[in-house]
Amino acid sequence: MANFNHERSVVTMGYASVCGVDEVGRGCLAGPLVAGAVVFDIVDSEWITRVNDSKKLSPAIRLELSELIKIKAKDWALGLVNAQELDQVGLTKATELAMKQAIDSLNDVPDYLLLDYVPISSWNQPYQLIKQGDSSSYSIAAASIIAKVHRDEIMTAIDELYPQYDFASNKGYGTKLHMEALSIHGPCDIHRRSFSPVQRAGNK
Repeated sequence: MANFNHERSVVTMGYASVCGVDEVGRGCLAGPLVAGAVVFDIVDSEWITRVNDSKKLSPAIRLELSELIKIKAKDWALGLVNAQELDQVGLTKATELAMKQAIDSLNDVPDYLLLDYVPISSWNQPYQLIKQGDSSSYSIAAASIIAKVHRDEIMTAIDELYPQYDFASNKGYGTKLHMEALSIHGPCDIHRRSFSPVQRAGNK
């Protein structure tokens, strides 16, 4: 379960502002890659015990917690890289760009980052890579929640433009129905054309 152990350990080293960062959508075939950044006042409370890896929460709980995080957090922000830019720079660089955009959008620059095992090469301040950090750090888990909710809302809205791909349900992941639609219709404007399954569909 997530907790504040990582954050408290960083504070004991003398850092005051600890920011959790995570991204969602790396494995999708369509839509943007979205990152979240969250800074908490490190105080245990009843509501935060519900914060966990966004993948382990229902959509309704994620939405509820996303709103609470935005109210309760000391600072939060989002970053986004669209499919076209991702195709241009590659997945690794796009992930870094989305995370850096989220950090740069905070009201104050944090002095220490907790990252869910994806480094930011352009960040020249201290950071820590935590494997499965969204399951062990409240800050990283909260970042994953706000990013996931934001991205899901984008994909649901896009579904109205491209209903044939069922984006409202699959959120851009390669489900059976999504792959069948790709085979029939080919890729649309928000598909990641650098990804092999999309390339194969586009060449038919």
